[in-house]
Amino acid sequence: MRMDLEEFGEAEAAFRAFAAEHVAPHAAAIDREERLPPEVIAALATAGYFASGFDLGDDPVGATIKHGLMHEAIGYASASLQGLLNVHTMGGMPIARWGSREQKEHWLPLLKSGEAMATIAITEPNVGSDAASVETTATRDGDDYVINGTKRWITCGQIADVFMVLARGSIAFIVPRKTEGLTVVPIKGIHGCRGFMLGELRFENCRVPADAMLGRPGFGFTHVASTGLDAGRYNLAWGCVGLARACLDASFDYTRTRRQFGTALSEFQLVQQKITRMMTDIEAARLLCFRAGTLRGRRDPSAIKTSAMAKYFASTMVNRVAQDAVQLHGANGIGPDLPLERYLRDARIMEIIEGSTQILEVAIARYGYQERG
Repeated sequence: MRMDLEEFGEAEAAFRAFAAEHVAPHAAAIDREERLPPEVIAALATAGYFASGFDLGDDPVGATIKHGLMHEAIGYASASLQGLLNVHTMGGMPIARWGSREQKEHWLPLLKSGEAMATIAITEPNVGSDAASVETTATRDGDDYVINGTKRWITCGQIADVFMVLARGSIAFIVPRKTEGLTVVPIKGIHGCRGFMLGELRFENCRVPADAMLGRPGFGFTHVASTGLDAGRYNLAWGCVGLARACLDASFDYTRTRRQFGTALSEFQLVQQKITRMMTDIEAARLLCFRAGTLRGRRDPSAIKTSAMAKYFASTMVNRVAQDAVQLHGANGIGPDLPLERYLRDARIMEIIEGSTQILEVAIARYGYQERG
């Protein structure tokens, strides 16, 4: 059954109302305190947001777009909280896609209910964009694997209950937080998205059973981790649209009331030029997200490319929009009384995570050449 426009509107309105009531009031404190309040996480679970993206039902296109609209609404209110929902999908979808029957039966009910939170652990101190060259090892020892190494910059590493861990040899594992030999060290003081609750994961002879492996050896990066990264790029593209809308709305409100030379800023043509560019960029990014959602829902092979394009365009777009918004606000835009400086810092993170701008430029171009033979 195809979702009609009225149903899209109802879903969008519900997501935005939830974000306005349960998320936005906490956004400044999340940034300031570098933590996600448990009551906000509980509200997400009660609303069923942790289950979003796992079950697509009989309308996979509609469900996929609804999932994106949710990320847009949360991203509007708090980029940090959108990051939590993003990595939950990134860590959980590989289990849903590649997990054994036993893995799915155990983990998926916990992940969908929000009783357990997942994240993905790929990045290391010496490995970022070149994810296929991770240094963390997993050595077979009888019926177990022994994991040694360090993962760094892991979003929600401080609070996640289960980690999807990529090891050398392209092997992926499901590692519960309570596994002996795993230590999580908080990372503080990052530039933006300070509520990501980043962690460094230290594996010291961390023993997991062989049935904790996701998929089979050699598939860890090309299939398992890539499933998470692809989902993350789609989610993040929508989140960027939400953050950009927050910048635009703040700019509308400010330029209507702020007066210079006896005239509202909204009457100046150079201000209108910036507003026009912001509006058009946001609309273009949103349409690209809709396109990516449609293809993902259809399981179209080109969905991976389109999701990468959506993330690439939306993350560069939100940086342009945030910079213009700060410029329109002048000194007030970089002061502590308005959220613009937070928006600017959060926007900067978007071009780095889930594939940097430069990595995506290479990947998207390669997709283009491959399509043409």
